[in-house]
Amino acid sequence: MKTLLLRLEPVIWLLFGAGILLGTLLLPGYLLAVTLGAPLGLLPDGAMSYERAYTLASHPIGRVLLLALIALPLWKGAHHVRALLADWLGHGPDPVIGSLLYAIAAAGSLAGIYAVLTL
Repeated sequence: MKTLLLRLEPVIWLLFGAGILLGTLLLPGYLLAVTLGAPLGLLPDGAMSYERAYTLASHPIGRVLLLALIALPLWKGAHHVRALLADWLGHGPDPVIGSLLYAIAAAGSLAGIYAVLTL
């Protein structure tokens, strides 16, 4: 189990880093638009409408972006929780905990792929 995690570590770090990048670049803009822009009337009419969101999400580039916004933060969260539990519990149960957390992130990513493809 631990050997498998060590072999997958570069892939996990790639997904973790991409999750941090997307969260750092896109989340602040999204939060500003939704929490300040829309209530203050700074966005154009219909900018936050369902039809516009569906149009953006149904485009192939929008689907890839939507999938990245669903899947990559799961891997980032799994890696952070693994590091936190390794600090709290030590490195003894780390192979089991890491495998469980990354399996949850993989299942969430597969569910995200299914959700985006059936849009």
